[in-house]
Amino acid sequence: MKSEIFTRAIYNRNTVKFLYMLNEVTIDPYFISLNKSGKKIIYGKAYNSSEIRKFDFDKIVNIKVLKQNKFSPIIPIIAQMN
Repeated sequence: MKSEIFTRAIYNRNTVKFLYMLNEVTIDPYFISLNKSGKKIIYGKAYNSSEIRKFDFDKIVNIKVLKQNKFSPIIPIIAQMN
């Protein structure tokens, strides 16, 4: 169920709010993956920040998709070295 919610939010570029270890977190979700031990994680940009963080699925509860909040992914620009 969490995968479906996050996948839909990523596809529609909706901001998501949830409880993570009893802390309320708001992110722009980027992608779902597995960590080294094979557990699901999600990466997202913390709201009002440029920090990309990862969150363990098993510590996420009370997910709310904020449909009125759409985001555009930020692509970091890397300076070329000559």
